[in-house]
Amino acid sequence: MDFVGKRKIFYILSAVILLVCIGFAINGLHFSIEFTGGTTMTMRFNQSVSQADLVSEMASLGHGEAQVRKETAVQGGTSGSNFFVRTATLKDQVQDSATGATVSEQQTIKEALIAKFGPIDSLDISSFSSEAATAIASKAVVAVVFSSLAIMIYIAWAFRKMKHAFRLGVCAIVAMIHDAIVCIGVYAIVGTFFGVEVDTMFITAILTVVGYSVTDTIVVYDRIRENSLKHPGLPLATNINNSILETIARSINTSMTVVFVLLALYLIGGSSIHNFVLVLLVGIIIGTYSSIFIASPLLIEWETGRFGQVLRRLSPRRAAAKA
Repeated sequence: MDFVGKRKIFYILSAVILLVCIGFAINGLHFSIEFTGGTTMTMRFNQSVSQADLVSEMASLGHGEAQVRKETAVQGGTSGSNFFVRTATLKDQVQDSATGATVSEQQTIKEALIAKFGPIDSLDISSFSSEAATAIASKAVVAVVFSSLAIMIYIAWAFRKMKHAFRLGVCAIVAMIHDAIVCIGVYAIVGTFFGVEVDTMFITAILTVVGYSVTDTIVVYDRIRENSLKHPGLPLATNINNSILETIARSINTSMTVVFVLLALYLIGGSSIHNFVLVLLVGIIIGTYSSIFIASPLLIEWETGRFGQVLRRLSPRRAAAKA
């Protein structure tokens, strides 16, 4: 099969997928308190409580900004009300209006909810300050940028015997960014329809996908290097297509073994890892696709000078001069 000859089809497919993912990512990503700061409360009432009543009570307690999500569950044969509440960061010390004593705002809210709605079976509270959230977000960005630069430099060094080895590193990074955007877009779609939030586990999953994507790409690159040294007289496109044909079975088989394990984790694992596993599933599949149909064919575009043509067309100065 001539995969290289049909590379424009894969470029168009990737462009459509990326546009959809970017569109959802712009409006569909919901960040957890780990990135925005604030307090979350997961509570369960033994009795039935309406969402509107809880929203009203939180407003009366000075938290009109509270976001309340309700899920009704059945435990032990009795129905109750489960709520996920997100507010601004609760204060460590507030003055009790009844006694005048200084107490935590968490305790004040808990006592008020019990007085209003009755006993609370469980109440879990987590808080992150805005400073901590900013630090986590900045460290996540630094981690992604640093890993990308390190990968690019390593690939350029590992394939230094090839002509224009640096191009392999750049194309691998382009494919890696492609995979990351798709994972973020899928997560945004899930967040749009199911309210899933971006947390630190999501960043961990993205970094894992980045590593896997580059690993799969290097396998194809290594075969391209072997074929280029064995057949230096053949065009680069021919050597790349032959390399893809020789490694595609290995790439798909390896990826499927990982996918089967992730599917098992998703089906029988706890709900706390579902979102993490979902990102890995999407990343493994799209990473296998990009290493075969994106990272390697891009080398041909660079070799033939089409990258330069595109950049010149996009250059504002050149466009203005031409006009």
